[in-house]
Amino acid sequence: MLVKDRFQNFEELLSSSELPVLVVFDAPWCGPSHLMDTILKQVNTQMKQQLKIVRIDSEKDSDLASRFQVHPLPTMLLFKNDQLIGRIEEERTENLMPAERLVQKLQNLLSE
Repeated sequence: MLVKDRFQNFEELLSSSELPVLVVFDAPWCGPSHLMDTILKQVNTQMKQQLKIVRIDSEKDSDLASRFQVHPLPTMLLFKNDQLIGRIEEERTENLMPAERLVQKLQNLLSE
């Protein structure tokens, strides 16, 4: 499931999910974040039984972004059993990870 800013408490979001959670920090002004839309939809389609994707606006939730030292945007954090198990940062628009590679990377992190 692709969710955007639909939670009251971040810790509760993580603990209430039966699936691992991929948290995607982005911002409305960030070009690469907009380009990630298609990639995340493809990842969601392929992995909807394996993980939940949550997008967080790093400007609206700046405290949370600071807590996890989110920079650059977009930054993806993978949580399993309330624990951070992986971090994926996209620094350059021309180097955005294709959906297939992101799925493979996520599957590898989940199997560790």
